[in-house]
Amino acid sequence: MASTIGSVVLHVGDIDRAAAFWSQALGYVASAHNPAFLASPDGSGTRLHLDEDDRTHLDLWAVESSDVEKEVDRLVALGARRAEWAYPEDADFVVLEDTEGNPFCVIDTS
Repeated sequence: MASTIGSVVLHVGDIDRAAAFWSQALGYVASAHNPAFLASPDGSGTRLHLDEDDRTHLDLWAVESSDVEKEVDRLVALGARRAEWAYPEDADFVVLEDTEGNPFCVIDTS
């Protein structure tokens, strides 16, 4: 089993300005529910999430919610480590760091 890159999270200073740029650069459209989430018009491919608070990182999508912990265990066995993180009660993600200390998330997309 392997995860897929579901989204790239970019740290930006101005969501509206960044959304205008990336929408035009990639031909992506903003989500009707959140202008910081951009995707191809047909919804396929990797999404772009613009965030003024979070660091730039990848969101890996687990195939099924039951696969999240299995995928985390697999990635840890490959050299990732669990990051110190203050999770909300309803967290649908696990934050890891790669072998270089770069954060990334494993997301439950169900």
